[in-house]
Amino acid sequence: MVALARKTLVYEWRRFLPAILAVGFAGLLQLLQLALVLGIFGATSVYITGSSGDVWVGFPGTQSVGSGRSIDANVESRILMDPAVTHVEPYEWVDGDWRGAGNTGGVSVFVSGIDTAADGLMFSKVLSPALRARLAEPDAVVVDRADLGKLGVALGGTATINGRRVRVVGVGSGLRGLGGVNVLTSLDTARRLDSDNDDIGPTYLVAKIADPAQAKAVARRLRGSKAFGPYTTWSAADFARISVRYWLFDTGAGAGVLFLAGIVFLVGAVITSQTLVGAVQGSVREYATLNALGVGVGALRKVVLEQAFWVGALGLAGATVLGAFLLLGARAEDVPVTLGPVAALACIALVMGQAAVSGMAAMRSMRRIDPATLLR
Repeated sequence: MVALARKTLVYEWRRFLPAILAVGFAGLLQLLQLALVLGIFGATSVYITGSSGDVWVGFPGTQSVGSGRSIDANVESRILMDPAVTHVEPYEWVDGDWRGAGNTGGVSVFVSGIDTAADGLMFSKVLSPALRARLAEPDAVVVDRADLGKLGVALGGTATINGRRVRVVGVGSGLRGLGGVNVLTSLDTARRLDSDNDDIGPTYLVAKIADPAQAKAVARRLRGSKAFGPYTTWSAADFARISVRYWLFDTGAGAGVLFLAGIVFLVGAVITSQTLVGAVQGSVREYATLNALGVGVGALRKVVLEQAFWVGALGLAGATVLGAFLLLGARAEDVPVTLGPVAALACIALVMGQAAVSGMAAMRSMRRIDPATLLR
């Protein structure tokens, strides 16, 4: 009976083609939407995932990197007392108002003050050594190449941040943020740009440890020390998850995207199920003939379920090929898209689950199969 399901799809492909296209289109939408969600909201943790730090030290209750508060710089000596820590460096976060030479008005920017040394931890994965060295120049900044138009400035041009003149000495890739534009500077430049007199220390301290696999244990040990002070620690992985979850689940933008993803899934399931039901109803006489020859309704239902599986698999294959080309095109245009193995498997599970639900809905129409229909 399994062979019957495949042969039916081959010889009556025109009948099942709309269902395959429906599954493929819904799967493509889910794949692209998931990649956009992960890319856009993953940008909130680029400060962490794009850096080499294993442990972050900051103010308790911080929900995302951008909501940090200044801490006492003397905490650095206490962190270095831990035998697992090999290097510590400060990280300055400054909210800024960008005024470019072009007719763009004010632009909200997030200034990241980083250590410009060759072995610096911050943005070490997305910032080339040459760009990092250029930041050592006074009032030098680096931005993402996709943000130049928004900032109204060209490479080598000048602008002002919080009323102080800066110069764009380089552009990078993978620096785009959510809710504002990321601007990278040296620690000295960031401190000069900070207009808040209450900021008396770095926003975070970032530590490198000998064994990155022990990041959670080291963060827990530092956090439990009485001499550590009124601050807290996170492993890089935990802090990245906290930042993404905050933007994804605790903001209206994340809730709206998740709601839209649910609507896409439901619409795709309804369209696919109705198409499969129509295909089954179109084959009522054939199924009734098989039933008259002694094939049970249960076996025929397995045929329908097998057909649903192949419809889902073929639709998924088409969506994967087309989605790969679209994702490559999106990345070439600096659109923030990210799709890892876990996310891809989740998307596959959703599409096949949608096909299974549609198959079970189509199986209900098998109740109408009756050999008596052959006499009409």
